[in-house]
Amino acid sequence: MSRPPFDPATERDIEIVSAQLGRTARDVIGIPARCVCGAPTVVATRPRLGDGTPFPTLYYLTHPAATAAVSVLEAAGVMAEWSAELELDEELASQYRAAHEQYLADRESLLPVAEVDGYSAGGMPTRVKCLHALVGHTLAVGRGVNPIGDRALDACSWSPEVCACAPEQRGS
Repeated sequence: MSRPPFDPATERDIEIVSAQLGRTARDVIGIPARCVCGAPTVVATRPRLGDGTPFPTLYYLTHPAATAAVSVLEAAGVMAEWSAELELDEELASQYRAAHEQYLADRESLLPVAEVDGYSAGGMPTRVKCLHALVGHTLAVGRGVNPIGDRALDACSWSPEVCACAPEQRGS
């Protein structure tokens, strides 16, 4: 099983992510998606934290403008609408299950953790629970893998093509 491709996190990346989160970033193992300015947008987190806690969320959206835009979508109620659509649209449900399986394979390739075996993120594979996780997945692995992450990214007011970073949080 091959490891998901992403840049290892630098000290500067950890500083930026900590500022984005408003707390010290923990167990970041890589940066699978970056803003056009180079700042981290999505982090990859160790599947078992340094204190031993299982952590199922491999891909975590950290960019403040992205998280704010996705929060607006969540507040608009699209998660319930899209969950209902999953129940009716077999093709969409099949694609979403495949995204779940790919997420599990990525995490497992880094470190198998029995306590979270079968659990991915964002409500996959049967419901839409957290658009932040799903958009993080789309940004980490690219479009065409997670149909709900793709849809949420398209529907939100933030674009990965336009830098909206605070000057002190810009990358290279």
